[in-house]
Amino acid sequence: MGTQNDRRDFLKQGAAATAGLFAAGTAMGQSSESGASSDKYQGQGGTYPRMHPGTGGPVGSPTDRGKLVPGLRKAGEPPVNVIAPDLKTLSGKIVNGAREFHLQATPTRREVLPGIWMDAYGFNGQFPGPVLEMYQGERVRIVFRNDLPEPTTLHSHGLELPISMDGIPAVTQDLIQPGKTFVYEYDVHQEGSFFLHPHVAMQEAIGMVVPFIVHPKVAFEPAVDRDFVLMTQQFSMLPNAQIPNTISMDWNFLTINGRCGPYTTPLVCKLGERVRIRFLNFSTLHQHPMHLHGHTFWVTGTEGGRIPETAWIPGNTVIVGVAQSRDVEFVANNPGDWVLHCHMFHHMMNHMVSQVGPIIRQEKNDPGFEVPGYPQIMKGMSSMKMEGKHAGKMQMEKANDYSMPMTMEDMKKLTDRRETQGMREGWYKGVKGLFTVMRVLPPDLYDKLMTTDDPIPPNSSTPLDPHHA
Repeated sequence: MGTQNDRRDFLKQGAAATAGLFAAGTAMGQSSESGASSDKYQGQGGTYPRMHPGTGGPVGSPTDRGKLVPGLRKAGEPPVNVIAPDLKTLSGKIVNGAREFHLQATPTRREVLPGIWMDAYGFNGQFPGPVLEMYQGERVRIVFRNDLPEPTTLHSHGLELPISMDGIPAVTQDLIQPGKTFVYEYDVHQEGSFFLHPHVAMQEAIGMVVPFIVHPKVAFEPAVDRDFVLMTQQFSMLPNAQIPNTISMDWNFLTINGRCGPYTTPLVCKLGERVRIRFLNFSTLHQHPMHLHGHTFWVTGTEGGRIPETAWIPGNTVIVGVAQSRDVEFVANNPGDWVLHCHMFHHMMNHMVSQVGPIIRQEKNDPGFEVPGYPQIMKGMSSMKMEGKHAGKMQMEKANDYSMPMTMEDMKKLTDRRETQGMREGWYKGVKGLFTVMRVLPPDLYDKLMTTDDPIPPNSSTPLDPHHA
């Protein structure tokens, strides 16, 4: 659980912030208060009720379904910093005229669900690697060290760069051997959402990718208040294993920013903000139709950059293909806790089962021991007794309940996070696999959640009674 200072830093990256990269320095920009106090936006298409869901200006107008409705920031400010729940972000520093980043490829261990760990490859101690941010028109320098037990490279996926910097073993460069360093340096004239990844077979399937975000020097209008990065991946882990099986095509762990729902940290924004979500799909085999409840968004960008506003596509589901990115924008005008998920049915489950959380398996010397296959069908869960080494586990009340037995310590990892405070009790039962939650909070609740340590009772953001105002 983050500290109060952590949450205040998070707050600076969002709605009330005009944070941007200092083009000549090392730090991210500072925040400033700005905003629209009116409940309505008066534009070319008429009056747009900002705080009422499902309405907008006339069809085809600039305010149709919130298309060009501004958020709470003033125009002409630099882009806000991206927010990547469960991942670090790096802005690098300017060294000899280039924005310099340091990446280290290492074996990495990560808890993808409470009590379930995965041993993989990553960058700077995590997978996916940290999000890198820079400005269009800058020169980038990536000092890349290989501390893996095998050779690797680093490919800048989608970037137009000199051939010597493309990172293809044998074709454009020699393999980077363990313990060696290679410096990638080139001018970046594009903007958009990109990937950095090895171009060595199967290393991508074991976690190795870095989100690479290139901002325009001046924020696109209307400027967004909140800019989220969500990286999707898929892995195959055999029963009782902790290392992904890179040659298997039976995918059973689907992650957002390195975690499976309900362990994914919710996206938190303030009612009335304009929000961008960058979906980057680095799954090895599958596309993901990413669906947001309660809002209509516009598809505004791809891995090729910004789409002209005349070609924006409205919707609530966008298909993100393998090695593709899609940017969507919307006005967060519908308060509550809204799920955001892939709509491929088997991707809405952990381990290809309908339950959530760690699976309890018998020891090999137990009577009736069977290694579950795929899909891993769990039977008789309602009658399972929690004894011996499973003492302290939570027992399911019924077989069709979406929860799984887990330790109280594991359960606290889900419920003690500050970003989940005020949600409905048992919310985690409906969040599985490639799932997260988009929280749209009234200003008073948002400020209490993100800037204080005050307790927030359950059901504060989504009423129990559907008729409750």
